[in-house]
Amino acid sequence: MNTRLGRGLGALIPSTPAPGSTPTLGSKSSFIPGAPPASPNGAEPELAAVPGAEFAEIEVDKITPNPKQPRSVFDEEAMDELVHSVKEIGLLQPIVVRRLEKDKYELVMGERRWRATQQAGLTTIPAIVRDTSDDVMLRDALLENLHRSQLNPLEEAAAYQQMLDDFGCTQEVLATRIGRSRPQISNTLRLLKLPASVQRRVAAGVLSAGHARALLGLPSGDAIERLAQRIVAEGLSVRTVEEIVALGDMNAEDDAPTQRRRNKPVAPRLVDLADRLSDRFETRVKVDLGKTKGKITVEFASLDDLERIVTLMDPNTPNQQ
Repeated sequence: MNTRLGRGLGALIPSTPAPGSTPTLGSKSSFIPGAPPASPNGAEPELAAVPGAEFAEIEVDKITPNPKQPRSVFDEEAMDELVHSVKEIGLLQPIVVRRLEKDKYELVMGERRWRATQQAGLTTIPAIVRDTSDDVMLRDALLENLHRSQLNPLEEAAAYQQMLDDFGCTQEVLATRIGRSRPQISNTLRLLKLPASVQRRVAAGVLSAGHARALLGLPSGDAIERLAQRIVAEGLSVRTVEEIVALGDMNAEDDAPTQRRRNKPVAPRLVDLADRLSDRFETRVKVDLGKTKGKITVEFASLDDLERIVTLMDPNTPNQQ
């Protein structure tokens, strides 16, 4: 069984401090294990405190369901899929609880995740312990910290999904609140549709977000897993994966379709630069070099998406909103 790879909303809230310790709010030691170390130059932004909330690992049997839970029937097939996911990659989305007494808690949000964790045989579950009853204040504080925190793509997707599920946010509201485009949020959420084995590679940094988005163009989970194995084994670039998906070239021994597509020689360094720009701007970037000049083409989905890309290119650009 894998340990939890993702932090999700757990990375946005200070955890319960150990007895006798006083961790700083911006310290990665105050978050769920598995988080990357803080940068040595201290450039990583500190997280703001979330009023009335803290992150903790809680024993499953110390949590009781919410008696006011409106849902009484849980889809068995969907629950089986969630249980399998928890067994494979752990729980990326913490539940939300409130403290009843010293070591007893009541569910506020996330009964499906709590039930799935029990069925998966895990003894503890990541949870946000909330002392306040003001859902709006907690939601806004979490959204603010989500904008600051540096999550891997899968953790970011899990955090987005929890906002949508637990707090009733729409993608438009989420995009407006954290200053990101709705297409960017939609594309990130799509990563949760990847097979569990591929999600693990994305969470571990073996596959980039660009690779993952390209893989989602395949018709089945089996095809995604096969191509993901090729990416790791052969070191395929994002551009190459996009070509394979577009041409339906899934035969590892037959690269003829890809070679026919590449009727124009491309320097490996240009491909690498295009891949790095695609990952940086989270969109498709093409780099062409002619005899006397070159050209960079950056694709965007909407005006908001273009503004997001321009801001990434020049952080000093004034916000037009």
